[in-house]
Amino acid sequence: MDEIDQDVLTGVGSRLRALRRARGSSLVDLAQETGLSTSTLSRLENGKRRPTLEQLLPLARAHGVPLDDLVGSRSTGDPRIHLRPVSHRGMTFIPLARRAGGIQGFKVIYPPASRWGAPSPRSHEGYEWFSVLNGHVTFVLRGRTLRLGPGEAAEFDTRVPHWIGSAGEQPAEVLTLIGVQGERVRPVGRLV
Repeated sequence: MDEIDQDVLTGVGSRLRALRRARGSSLVDLAQETGLSTSTLSRLENGKRRPTLEQLLPLARAHGVPLDDLVGSRSTGDPRIHLRPVSHRGMTFIPLARRAGGIQGFKVIYPPASRWGAPSPRSHEGYEWFSVLNGHVTFVLRGRTLRLGPGEAAEFDTRVPHWIGSAGEQPAEVLTLIGVQGERVRPVGRLV
């Protein structure tokens, strides 16, 4: 086993113990759930046994975590998988789900208006819905300029030239749902 493989496996035992304890589960409970013996689970948690893939798969399933979280593998840098914030054109996008395709959810942080130049509307494939969480945004669509504040929302076809940016000297935070293939958010009705 090379040094990199050894590094990946070093912390598995402590991660397994922490996950089990966080769930309030005993070794006996986990053994019943995974089909592994309590002695095997104990040796894995204490680092006295090197885990195999056949042991890690049911453990990941039982704890409801990806296998990568158990072995502490290094991040590949892909935000769609690891939910890491991404900066683009001065904005920060924080992915809210790991789902590939379909409607994507992001928290977007727009920098203060003084950091933007004049609005330059752009278009792209998709359909977008957004709601302002904090601050105010300037929203330009088809040459019309709107100012939206907390709790206000907009929905539009992104093939129409548009621009969104902070309207003040404070950053603005927005919840955005975008269907890159044109999927639309479908309200299901009003909850009472």
